Amino acid sequence: MSRVLEPKIEEELERLLDEMIAHQRARVLQHARRLNGALTEDDIQQPHDFPELAGSAEWNYEDGVLAGYQAVQAAMRAAFRRKP
Repeated sequence: MSRVLEPKIEEELERLLDEMIAHQRARVLQHARRLNGALTEDDIQQPHDFPELAGSAEWNYEDGVLAGYQAVQAAMRAAFRRKP
């Protein structure tokens, strides 16, 4: 990152990503429970243990969106730590 962001902007970006991640986690769990009502948050961390998750293109899409948000958050935090 070539520019330094104001601390308030960094905090707002962090808050926004936290909200997006929380919302997407809820979507992933909600979709998983439509496929198998007994699944927990821990269960969906190992989707290949549950054929209904592993075989659902829709669930895998939602899980991929969550993974993307988490990757952006990790990259953003690393960039903020590297600033001059």
